[in-house]
Amino acid sequence: MSAFTNPVTPAPVPQPGAPRAASEAPRKPSPWKRLLILALLIAAAVAAYQLWLKPKPQAAAVAAIPTVKAASGTLERTIRISGQTAARDFANVIAPLLRGPESRDSLVLLTTTKPGSRVKKGDFLAQIDGQAAQDHIDDVQDMVRQAKSDVDRRAAQQAVEWENLQQTVRVAKSEFDKATLEAGAAEVRTVLDQELLKLAVDEYQARYKQALADLDPKRAAHKAELRILGITFERQERHLDRHVVDIKKYTITAPIDGLVAMESVWRGGEMGQIQAGDQVFPGQRIMKVVNTDKMQLEATISQAESQEFRIGQQATITIDAFPGLEFKGRVHSIAALAVGTSWRANNFIRNIPIRVEIIGSDPRLIPDLSAAADVVIERSEPNSTLIPLQAVRHENGRDVVYVKKGTAFERREVELGLKNHTHAVALSGVSPGEDLRAGF
Repeated sequence: MSAFTNPVTPAPVPQPGAPRAASEAPRKPSPWKRLLILALLIAAAVAAYQLWLKPKPQAAAVAAIPTVKAASGTLERTIRISGQTAARDFANVIAPLLRGPESRDSLVLLTTTKPGSRVKKGDFLAQIDGQAAQDHIDDVQDMVRQAKSDVDRRAAQQAVEWENLQQTVRVAKSEFDKATLEAGAAEVRTVLDQELLKLAVDEYQARYKQALADLDPKRAAHKAELRILGITFERQERHLDRHVVDIKKYTITAPIDGLVAMESVWRGGEMGQIQAGDQVFPGQRIMKVVNTDKMQLEATISQAESQEFRIGQQATITIDAFPGLEFKGRVHSIAALAVGTSWRANNFIRNIPIRVEIIGSDPRLIPDLSAAADVVIERSEPNSTLIPLQAVRHENGRDVVYVKKGTAFERREVELGLKNHTHAVALSGVSPGEDLRAGF
């Protein structure tokens, strides 16, 4: 009897090639396996397309690279300077320099012409209050008349005095002549009378000589007195003439044709243009008449760049207020000495003043506009080959460019000449019209 109860009968092992039992059903494949197989098939198809069927992208890649074209022309190297416009031909209008000794105080402007107006030579510009000067002229005229009266009165008095002197001389002479005649009859007189007559002749002769001698000093004294009074009269006349000339200057007219530009003064805590009612001082500049047909740009250049500039260099001038306004110009003058940039600080930084003449005119071109000038420092030969600097690479100590040849780029070494901020002259290696690779 066996020790195991209900023994399990082992399942029969199917033999290879043996038919399945009729009761065993076939198994279905898993859905995940189907998805995996499908993904592998799609990946294989994409790989085959990329390797064998997709067209090569070389031509499209070359076309997408930016290029620039070499051109033929003239290259200019310029330096930009900035400054303000100013007139080359102008006239400063100042408060009159008065000659009168009492005309040293401030002057008051009664009226002025409109700032920015155009005037002709001789047109009215300003009027200064001259009432006080006119009142003083009236007083000085009275002083002149008084001085003239003093001269005439003293001359009449001297004429009377001179006539009295002449009469004294004539009396002395007649007495001397009488005594001389009486002395001629001394022979019939006693000795005592003869001595008396002789003494009388000597006395009257001395009186006559003294009267004659008094004439010259008196004449000189009269002349001196008249001269003193004449000097006083002349001084008063000159005093009057100075004020008459001064009061004519109180009406200010334009010295030249041009545009009126008023000066600025400190008024009420801020700067403002001179206007009617302001007080000005003799010699103070109150306005300027400028000829806008002859303008210039006043600027400064650094000492480091000063050796680049020469008188006569051409320039292109632009006005900041009018972007479309452009003028040709040329360097007119360069200062010999440098100046400081500021009197308060950084005075050790020195700049050199320069003036650029503006060729041409325009109604919008007026003084004190901010402007800039591109001064031509160097210019290449005409019809030079010009290439943009963005197409040039520096490789192994050489300047090279990449020239487009069909669907590829050919590397070439180039020799560069004159350069500016954007272009360079290609002396060799590139011809005008060739396309160059840009934007590395």
